[in-house]
Amino acid sequence: MSTYLLPNQNTCYQHTPVNHEDQIQAEEHESYITLHKNLDHLLTTLPKDKGWRSETIFLYKNTWLSSEVIKGLLLINNYFKPEPTDIFLAAFMKCGTTWLKALMFAITNRHRYKFSNHPLLKTGPQSAFPFLDTHIFLDYPITKFDHLPTPRLFATHYAHDLLPTSMTSPTSPCKFVYVCRDPKDALISKWHFMSKLRSKDLVPISFNEAYEAFCNGVSEYGPFWDHVLGYWKASKESPKKILFLKYEDMKKEPELEVRKLAAFMEMAFSAEEEEKGVVEAIVKLCSYENLSSLEVNKGGGGGQKFTAKVTVDNENFFRKGVVGDWENYMTEEMKDRIDSITINKLKDSGLTLGLTE
Repeated sequence: MSTYLLPNQNTCYQHTPVNHEDQIQAEEHESYITLHKNLDHLLTTLPKDKGWRSETIFLYKNTWLSSEVIKGLLLINNYFKPEPTDIFLAAFMKCGTTWLKALMFAITNRHRYKFSNHPLLKTGPQSAFPFLDTHIFLDYPITKFDHLPTPRLFATHYAHDLLPTSMTSPTSPCKFVYVCRDPKDALISKWHFMSKLRSKDLVPISFNEAYEAFCNGVSEYGPFWDHVLGYWKASKESPKKILFLKYEDMKKEPELEVRKLAAFMEMAFSAEEEEKGVVEAIVKLCSYENLSSLEVNKGGGGGQKFTAKVTVDNENFFRKGVVGDWENYMTEEMKDRIDSITINKLKDSGLTLGLTE
């Protein structure tokens, strides 16, 4: 199963798991075994609750995570070596990652591919570049990502304060693009997505149950508001390091936001590109309407491998791609409760998000 595109090779990287211990350096293997032992012990000490996809999630440093994602975090903090030109796409789940992956890949590689024969027409946006949280251990014992071209692009759902300072410190040259959206829409989209991935052996999570859990902050990578605030405050402190985007703004003025994104990535469009309509071409290529209509993003078109046991069909990343779908699910009381939480959580931060009259 392909995992992510390698632009310099015009192909998809195939991870090659190693099955024989004698093929692994003894020191690296022992370190990996020790990490697993530490993880097993750590999980016994953490508060736990019902997961939306898996049976159980754990509260680790004030964030709810699955055991696999905690493993990825430990590996990142212990082994990942960021490069100065790395760019990370960060977001809470179901806030625009699929769209931004496509846009960032298209911007970065616009001189390499023609729009009429672009890789995004043949593979899902989630394959554009690695999801660091789990791809860190797709190659045993750890993926080093040395094979990626510069600038390396990575996606993550981790909260800002969970990541190593080698990535997040204002003195680190790495860049972050963060996208968020109305928490009401994030909740609806996440509930649909996780329900599709949830094991058939587990009792389905009803919308009312998901709503209560979300309001209480209990969902994978939650609480939502803490996640958003972490990146928002960091973006205010280091605006040249973190670009903070809103899904609603991107839907309203996509060309403007794409220009902003390219400039932040230090890949601003030239006057000639503007004249040739490159910005509009990228927006059209990466639009929900275009990507969702492609055969590769429909049933049976392909999938994205996140762990040895979790592969997500491309079609599951496309549902509606609209703003305000929460109105089809929430009562007025439900809406008011989330809006009230949002006001209280974001108070005095200077950030407004998803508030409705």
